[in-house]
Amino acid sequence: MNNCLDFPFDFTVAIPTYNGEHRLPELLERLQNQLKTEHLSWEIIVVDNNSTDNTAEVVRTYQRNWQCPYPLKYCFEPKQGAAYARNKAIAVAKSQLIGFLDDDNYPNSNWVETAYNFAQKHPQAGAYGSQVHPDWEVEPPANFQRIAPFLAITERGNLPLLYEARKKLLPPSAGLVVRKQAWIDNVPTDPILTGRVNGNMLTGEDLEMLSYIQKAGWEIWYNPEMEIDHKIPISRLQKEYLIPFFRGIGLSRYVTRMVNIKPWLSPIFSLLYMINDLRKICVHWLKYRTQLKNDLVAACELQLFISSFISPFYLLTKGYFKHPLISFNFNVDTNQQIISTRRFKSIPK
Repeated sequence: MNNCLDFPFDFTVAIPTYNGEHRLPELLERLQNQLKTEHLSWEIIVVDNNSTDNTAEVVRTYQRNWQCPYPLKYCFEPKQGAAYARNKAIAVAKSQLIGFLDDDNYPNSNWVETAYNFAQKHPQAGAYGSQVHPDWEVEPPANFQRIAPFLAITERGNLPLLYEARKKLLPPSAGLVVRKQAWIDNVPTDPILTGRVNGNMLTGEDLEMLSYIQKAGWEIWYNPEMEIDHKIPISRLQKEYLIPFFRGIGLSRYVTRMVNIKPWLSPIFSLLYMINDLRKICVHWLKYRTQLKNDLVAACELQLFISSFISPFYLLTKGYFKHPLISFNFNVDTNQQIISTRRFKSIPK
C-alpha cells in the first residue's frame, strides 16, 4: 500500500457486527451526532458478519432516511469471525484511517474528530486505542476490576501512552484506529486466530493483528481523548459466559506470545512461559483454593492460567500447527525463514 494513493475519505468508521439489530441503532445515532467533523470527509461501513437476525434491514432503514453528508454503507462478510469482518472492512474502506467500533461501543460526540487529529500528530502510529469506559447493566463484584481489562475496559489515565513491545501490553480492538498501510503490509489475510464463533471460543485475534503491526516497527498508542462507553450486559458477568471466555483467551496465548519471538528461540520461550504459568497456577490455587467455588473472579483467573499452560498442546492437537504462520515460529531453517518473512512488507523500525 502506497502513501501517495488518493483516498476519497479522510476517515472510515467500520462496525463489524453479528446479530446486532438491537445494538446498532444507538451506535448509528451517536455517529449521526458527531461534532466538529465539518472539515472532514468520512464514511461509515457496517460489516455484517453473517448475521441471522434483521441486522441488514436495520441498516437499510437507516440508509433510506440518512440525512448526513457522510455516507452509511453496508457490506456482508459470510466467513464467521471478527478477524474476517475486520479484513473485509480494511479491504472496502476508502480512507487511510479506519476506526473500529463494535456494535456495543458508543463513542463520545468528538470521537471521530479526536481520532483523526491524533493520526496527524503521530504519523508513525500504526494503530491507537481509545479510552473505554464500562457501562454495566448491573454492578459487578467489587473485585471484578482485576479481570475487567479482559472485557476491553481501558482506562489508563488522561495522557497519551506509547505501548512498548517489551511490556507485552496492547489495546483491545474496541475503539481501535489503524492505518490501512500498516494493516495491508503486515497483517496476514489468513490469521491464526479469527475470533469467537459457535463451538470455538479462541480469541486474541486483535492482539495477533496488532503484534504484527508493532513487530514491523509501527508505533501503537493509547489516546485517552477518544472516549467510548462499552455496554456490558448482565449475561457477560455470569459464570456460563466468563469461564469459557477466559478459557478461550488462555488457549490462544501461545499464538500471541510467540509472534514477536525469533523462530529459533520459540522452544526456549515456550518452556519458560509454561514454567511461569505453572508457578501462577500453584500460587493462585494455594491462595484461593477455599474460595474458588464462590469467587467467580478467582475462578476466571485460575482458568486463564491453566488454559495458558496447555495452550501449545491444545493448538497442536487441534491442527493449528499446520498453519504456515505457526510453522514459521517453529522453523529454524534459515532459507525457510527468508521465504516465510517475505509474506509481509514492513517499514523500518
